[in-house]
Amino acid sequence: MSFFGLDKIFKIFSIIRSNGGIRSSLYKMYRMDELKIGSLVGADKYGNKYFENNQYFYGRNRWVEYAAKVGVEYDGSQVPAEWFGWLHYKTDDPPTKKPPVNYNWIQDHTENLTGTENQYVPYTTTKPKIESWTPPKPKK
Repeated sequence: MSFFGLDKIFKIFSIIRSNGGIRSSLYKMYRMDELKIGSLVGADKYGNKYFENNQYFYGRNRWVEYAAKVGVEYDGSQVPAEWFGWLHYKTDDPPTKKPPVNYNWIQDHTENLTGTENQYVPYTTTKPKIESWTPPKPKK
C-alpha cells in the first residue's frame, strides 16, 4: 500500500475526519494555514487550545490553535506565560499537570497591543523640538 502512496491518502482522510469534516478543515486551513492531527493537552482561560503529536518532528509537535474570537488576527503574544514555556520546550509538563505558582501580586496576562489603537503611548510634558506639519485645509 505504501508503494502506491495509498497510506498518505488514508492519512489525509483521517486528518480531515479528526478536524470535523471537510467544512471545518477548510475553515481551519483558512485560519491557520495548516491541518494537523494531535491530542488535546489543554486549554487556557482565553480559549486557546494546545495540542501535541509526537509523530511530528521535534519542534513541530506542539502547537496552539487560537480562540475563534480572534479570527485570523492571532498573535504569539496571546499565549500566556505558562503555556509559552510548554510550547517552547522549557518544560515537559503542561500547566494542566503542573500548575504554575500563583502569587497575588502577579498581573493577569495581556497581549501586545502595539500597532493597534489601544497601544500604550506615554504622556510627555516636554515641548517637542520638532513639531509635525499639518497641511492647511483647502478653502471652499
